[in-house]
Amino acid sequence: MTPAARVAAAIDILDEVLAGKPVEQALTGWARHSRFAGSKDRAAVRDHVFDAVRARRSLAALGGGETGRGLMLGACRRDGTDPDLLFSGVAYGPPALTPEERAAGRDPEPGAEALDIADWLWPAFRDSLGDSNEAAARALQTRAPVHLRVNLGKGGVDGAVAALAEEGIETRPHPAADTALEVVTGARRIRNSVAYRDGLVELQDAASQAVVAALPLTDGMRVLDYCAGGGGKTLAIGARAEVALFAHDALPHRMQDLPERAARAGLKVDILEPEDLEGAAPFDLVLCDVPCSGSGAWRRAPEGKWRLTPQALDEVIQTQAEILDRAATLVAPGGVLAYATCSVLARENGDQIAAFLARHSGWHNSWQHAWSVVAGTDGFFSAQLTRDPTPS
Repeated sequence: MTPAARVAAAIDILDEVLAGKPVEQALTGWARHSRFAGSKDRAAVRDHVFDAVRARRSLAALGGGETGRGLMLGACRRDGTDPDLLFSGVAYGPPALTPEERAAGRDPEPGAEALDIADWLWPAFRDSLGDSNEAAARALQTRAPVHLRVNLGKGGVDGAVAALAEEGIETRPHPAADTALEVVTGARRIRNSVAYRDGLVELQDAASQAVVAALPLTDGMRVLDYCAGGGGKTLAIGARAEVALFAHDALPHRMQDLPERAARAGLKVDILEPEDLEGAAPFDLVLCDVPCSGSGAWRRAPEGKWRLTPQALDEVIQTQAEILDRAATLVAPGGVLAYATCSVLARENGDQIAAFLARHSGWHNSWQHAWSVVAGTDGFFSAQLTRDPTPS
């Protein structure tokens, strides 16, 4: 495919996304009907689409309209590319620009539009991030780095770096966690690499790893990953200490790959259904990586930025509070309830912890930290709530 043909494909896919189709579904549908497209073509089209969705508001302003053509025209103008090189109507490229399209477009308004944040969310985003709000928003307009977690149960960081390098994957340590590697080149080779297939490395953001690295884990503990999802943090916990490891999720199908991943990592994980929780309790540590706005990970899942509504945010905050209240009953006296989000919003983070402590006596906040997208990770927050020992 020519560069112009790739842009034309992206325009068609973006029109489907703007009409409500999920990004991955739209990309998969295009790929199935475009067998002629090679792997480099598919990667380039994917990059065009995700780049446009991340910067949807600002590109629509620059391109003169919130359509596939408008977004891709806006991307040309943002990047200093001559649109006529791509909008030519030849080589399967998009039709040439009309006089109206040439005249349309403007600089985005400073603030929410230029930074690609919804107007209703901008005050909360700005206040939550303080002086770093603009830098954080601009980071969310860009592509996320690729991070790997080294499975310490399988080998060391230096060995993982060397093994990956042998397969053309260049990495470097990331300061957020002692197990974290940032992929410099060769990211598309990871899933077929021996290091990945053998469980030496897993794909996981460095801040997500740091949440686990900060947990007060010791051998012999009983540990529950209450909102396990795919199990990334479950496996990271098991690699750090000899613990009795349990996983649960309100949507059990999300854990369907966890047994295979655990076996690859050399770990034993007991999967608990909701009805099993009370009988398996108490636990020395319960981790709740709760559902959230995902605002700290909008580089990876940018459509979430535009699908979030005030009502949806209120609902997810209520869900977080309910999860904390339920999980607290599973923690042993003297144990820890760890809370985590991939959000940058205060309402989901510090405010949520303060509200829990106001509802529950006999607990205290023993540790709290936030990771910023400006520092090269997803935006994460975590707090550790310690339950008071049983009175003597």
